[in-house]
Amino acid sequence: TVSVLAGCSKEPEVETPTTVGGQVYLEFKNTVEGKTAYEIAEKLATSETLPFMGAAMEIEPGFLSGFDNFEVTGFEKGAMFGPMMGTIPFVGYIFTLAEGADVEAFKTSLKDNANLRWNICTEAEELTVDSEGDKVFFLMSPKSFEE
Repeated sequence: TVSVLAGCSKEPEVETPTTVGGQVYLEFKNTVEGKTAYEIAEKLATSETLPFMGAAMEIEPGFLSGFDNFEVTGFEKGAMFGPMMGTIPFVGYIFTLAEGADVEAFKTSLKDNANLRWNICTEAEELTVDSEGDKVFFLMSPKSFEE
């Protein structure tokens, strides 16, 4: 005898992010598996979501754009991504933390020390910080690229 249990269930609704930070973070989540910080940053820098020519580069712990006088440390590998022209209020980082590192404390230190007005002539509208495993995503950006 075969028993079949049938029920009415709704497919879970997946919300499409409406802000730049949400859209780029979703791309990060879909890219992160098996990739280095630099490979992820390179993929995000050339995303179709972004209306500019982007670039990525590896970074070392220390003073990073967007953090004023705060030294960003505590990561093993890192990469920055953003526009080639510096007038857009957009800067992103991917950090790979050591195994066993306190990911939540690292994310909190980034949030607490980020300066949305790091760019002299412009100001980011949105700060997005999240993680997947040992990879931490950080982005300061406009909420939208539409004028």
